Amino acid sequence: MTCFFVFFKANSYLCTMINDKRYRLPAEWEPQSGVQLTWPHAETDWAPMLDEVLQTYEAMAHEIRMREPLLTVAPPSNDTWARDHGFITLMPQDASLPPRLLDFCFNGWGEKFPAHLDNAINRRLYEAGTFAGEYVDHLDFVLEGGSIESDGQGTIFTTTGCLLAPHRNQPLTKEQIEERLKDYLCAERILWIDHGNLAGDDTDGHIDTLVRVCPDNTLLYIGTDDTTDEHYAELRLMEEQLHSFQTLDGRPYRLLKLPLPRPILNEDGMRLPATHANFLVVNGAVLCPTYQQPDLDDKALEIIGQAFPGRDIVGIDCRSLIKQHGSLHCCTMQYPKGVLKL
Repeated sequence: MTCFFVFFKANSYLCTMINDKRYRLPAEWEPQSGVQLTWPHAETDWAPMLDEVLQTYEAMAHEIRMREPLLTVAPPSNDTWARDHGFITLMPQDASLPPRLLDFCFNGWGEKFPAHLDNAINRRLYEAGTFAGEYVDHLDFVLEGGSIESDGQGTIFTTTGCLLAPHRNQPLTKEQIEERLKDYLCAERILWIDHGNLAGDDTDGHIDTLVRVCPDNTLLYIGTDDTTDEHYAELRLMEEQLHSFQTLDGRPYRLLKLPLPRPILNEDGMRLPATHANFLVVNGAVLCPTYQQPDLDDKALEIIGQAFPGRDIVGIDCRSLIKQHGSLHCCTMQYPKGVLKL
């Protein structure tokens, strides 16, 4: 498989906003043209543990390259969370139309961390001819790829904890944000999840740590039966809300519960946001984070396999990634078939 390196500098630019209901946001399990990784380097927060995290990135890169092209973005960047600074891609209903590459503002999860270099990546990649499609400027609106899930049929899942968090899109109300999401993502509806947030999560509750949309109206979600766990009450409330959701044609979703990893602590004794929900779907496989808890890792991979029959289910040790409060899906951004020119 092809491995492509792009070196760039930040730049400013202007584009026009486009909205067209002939487009849709595809589901992650649809055919892909490749996956983006933004590579760790010594000028990021990975510096104290660079060798360790590079081993994880190399493992991810190997599994991706076995199945599809890999786009590797090289320095300079503030950080490496491609899920949140990468393009969100709309695909046309009519094959004669080009894909649309939506460039939203990434502001370090509500101005918690510097993000100006990350926020310049998409435009520079586009100018380098890396993508097939039309560039669409939505830089007046903060939206991270990890904060949304699409079923490919017009339903977008997100969380109130993240999208209504401070320093995202104030003073917009929830209703105004919902209208923008429906408009920008060409969605029929938005389903908001009001509960659940992992300790140590800098994102204010990205949905890709909590609930994932899978084929055949299936939702994978995290939960625990341990009443002493600090997440127990919130995750039970989230589970109850998921039971209330219905598909566009009025049917309940098929729900599969993933086990919550046992607490993993950093050197200061703070819990890290380990979650098996942060998996990546690629062509023919699902790459799943594991945390050296064999009983729970094996159970999680078996349940993920139920949601994605016929695909290889591949575990990758992601203990290094959660030390910076993310995991496998957070590091990656997939692009639909016909988008990456690799």
